[in-house]
Amino acid sequence: MDEAELLKYCLTKPGAWQDEPWEGDVVAKVGDKIFAFLGATSVGLKCGRTREEADELVQVYPNAVAASAYIGRYGWNTVAIDGAIPADELRELIDLSYDAIVSKLPKSRRPTA
Repeated sequence: MDEAELLKYCLTKPGAWQDEPWEGDVVAKVGDKIFAFLGATSVGLKCGRTREEADELVQVYPNAVAASAYIGRYGWNTVAIDGAIPADELRELIDLSYDAIVSKLPKSRRPTA
């Protein structure tokens, strides 16, 4: 999967929308919260409630996944989109990140499927 395919998939999620909060940095949001940081070679995703949970993915794909800069301690990982991780697994990781962010939104601001 490339950046365009990832963005397209992210935008199929209920209530998802594209934003560019910093010049040149595209993100996918639900409500006012980011669930995917999209880059040319990687995607930043919420991969666990804690750093320890997110590290499980790092252990499985040590050359393709790393803790995200600045927000890694909150369970965010940077995931390479170079083919090391199968496309179906990337979609599953996006689904998990989306679900984690939606669960933190107030019920009144959660999208309806």
